[in-house]
Amino acid sequence: MDEVQLRQLQLKQHGETVTESAIINQAVLDIFQNFLDQIEDGHYDTATWQGNDLVVTDIDGRQTATVSPAGASFEADFRDNADQTEQRLEQEAIRAAGGR
Repeated sequence: MDEVQLRQLQLKQHGETVTESAIINQAVLDIFQNFLDQIEDGHYDTATWQGNDLVVTDIDGRQTATVSPAGASFEADFRDNADQTEQRLEQEAIRAAGGR
């Protein structure tokens, strides 16, 4: 959470007011997308938010996977245990990539 607060302060210095929730949700999306890109050796699939879930779409625009939070939301998961959430995101990215 220290990193979240640091990012919030950095943005504030640039005149942007962003909530912790927005920073956490963007971080979750970025972490998941980075894992997908690493696993697939490039940006072939794109993750986006759909409600509380992360949805993976391939380069042809087909939805290939949905990742749901372990708890009520990814934000709650992150606040409860950021390291465990990151590990879960990595495992879900492996699953979503499907051996590509």
